[in-house]
Amino acid sequence: MATLVGKNLEQHIKGFVEVENLSVSFKRKGQTVRVLESVNFKIEPGEFICLLGPSGCGKSTILNVIAGFFQPSSGFVFVDKRHVDSPGADRGFVFQQYSLLPWKTTYQNVEFGLKIRGVPKGERSELVNYYLNRVGLFKHRHSYPHQLSGGMQQRASIIRALVNSPSVLLMDEPFAALDAQTRHMMQELLLTIWSDLKTTVIFVTHDIEEALFLGDKIFVMGVNPGRIKENIEVELPRPRHVDSILSPEFVSLNRQVFELIREETLKSMEME
Repeated sequence: MATLVGKNLEQHIKGFVEVENLSVSFKRKGQTVRVLESVNFKIEPGEFICLLGPSGCGKSTILNVIAGFFQPSSGFVFVDKRHVDSPGADRGFVFQQYSLLPWKTTYQNVEFGLKIRGVPKGERSELVNYYLNRVGLFKHRHSYPHQLSGGMQQRASIIRALVNSPSVLLMDEPFAALDAQTRHMMQELLLTIWSDLKTTVIFVTHDIEEALFLGDKIFVMGVNPGRIKENIEVELPRPRHVDSILSPEFVSLNRQVFELIREETLKSMEME
C-alpha cells in the first residue's frame, strides 16, 4: 500500500494553473450578459486558493471553465501548460450538491473513476480502502448514499475525486449545506488531507471566515462584470484549527476582506 500511495503523492508535484484574459458572456432574454471580464491569475502547484465574492460575481463560472465544462468567450486556461478545452482526469470536481450515485455503495462510488480508467482490481481495492480509512468511512463502505449523513456524503465525494490523483481539485461551496459544527470538522479534515497530498485546490465560497481558515491566498472578486479585485495573502500559521479564528491576525484580515466584499455587494445591489 505504501508504494501505491507514494505513486499517488508523487503526482501531486503537478498542479500549475494559468488563467489568461478570461472572459465569459451568456445570452439572457435576448441580451448578452458579461459574466467575467479579463480575469488573470496564476496558481502554483500545491497552493490552496479560495475564490471569494458576492453572489453573481462569477466564482462558479471560473471553476466550470477550469473544469472544462464549457468554453470561455475569450481567453485561455492552462493546467500544467496544457490548454484546457474539455473535462479531464487531471481536474477533480466536488460539487455543492451531494453527487454520489444513489444506486452504488460508498465503496463503489469511490472506486468508480478508477474502474473506468482500467486500474487493476487489487490496486483499486488498496487505494479505495486507504482513502475510506483516511476519512473514517471504511465501516460505511457498504452503505448507500441515502444511509449516510450530509458530512459523510461529502467526505465520500472528496475522496472520490482525490483517489484519481488529480493535479487540481476544484471545489464549489462543498460545505454550504452542512450545519456549523459539521462544517468546521469538514474544513479541518480537508486541510489535513491537503497537507498530506499537497494537491492544488481552488475552493469557491461566499464565506469570509471559511476562506481565511482554508486558503493560502484569497482572490476577492468584483462584480458587473466579474473580475479579480484583490489578491490577498493569508499569512496565518499552519496547521490551522478552529481556535485560529480567534487570533488578532485572523480578526484583522476578516475585517479587511469584509470591507472589500461589502463594497462589491453594494455595487451589485445598485445595479439591480
